[in-house]
Amino acid sequence: MTKPIYAVGDIHGQMGELTRVLGLIEADGGPDASVVFVGDYIDRGADSRGVLDTLIAGRDSGRDWTFLLGNHDRMFDWWMQDYPRQEAYLPVELYWLHPRLGGDTTLESYGIEFTVKSRQTEVHAEALKTVPQAHMDFIKQCKLSHETDELFFCHAGIRPGVPLDQQTEHDLIWIRQEFHDATTPHPKLIVHGHTPVDEATHYGNRVNLDTGAGYGKPMTVAVFEGRDCWTLTDKGRVPLKPQG
Repeated sequence: MTKPIYAVGDIHGQMGELTRVLGLIEADGGPDASVVFVGDYIDRGADSRGVLDTLIAGRDSGRDWTFLLGNHDRMFDWWMQDYPRQEAYLPVELYWLHPRLGGDTTLESYGIEFTVKSRQTEVHAEALKTVPQAHMDFIKQCKLSHETDELFFCHAGIRPGVPLDQQTEHDLIWIRQEFHDATTPHPKLIVHGHTPVDEATHYGNRVNLDTGAGYGKPMTVAVFEGRDCWTLTDKGRVPLKPQG
């Protein structure tokens, strides 16, 4: 019998929601459950630091947890380099510390306070002194994808028509429209987050688990047995069927 695999949607600093979801997983699959986190652990929510502490503690205790890289995680990593690196994919007016992206709340979770008039060099220097190296090491060690015989997990999606082993980092953490518009089958069922939806949705060739935790909405966890899928609630499993 295939061992169930659990997938957790975007977390975005929501420590309370992470605690709730981890409880649902343990109730359904026990402490040895295989879990894939699809990325975006930080930004927007109030406790990015607590989220990273919790994930690192789970990893270090030997949990069967797999961590994927999200675009927000990479933005944090890039900004924390010796000379901050900005994401060229973003509109010119956006930068990681912009409230729309939520880097400001991430630094606040580490006790770093600043205003729009603060010099970025000073904020950056304070962050380099304050953010634990273990947190940055954790992000650097996140994988771009994870797969089973029937499932392919990534943060954002894949570029249709490109073999799974030839997908680029940029597409795996950023792609949207080209991936969303594809209706034909992919080599495997794609499980992803990145683009918020009102509820977890199965499109036949992909499953989107980002239900807007970055905007204060409940996080989603799903469990897969082969290609069969359920969301987890406090009342147990709810089948997640393809639309239509």
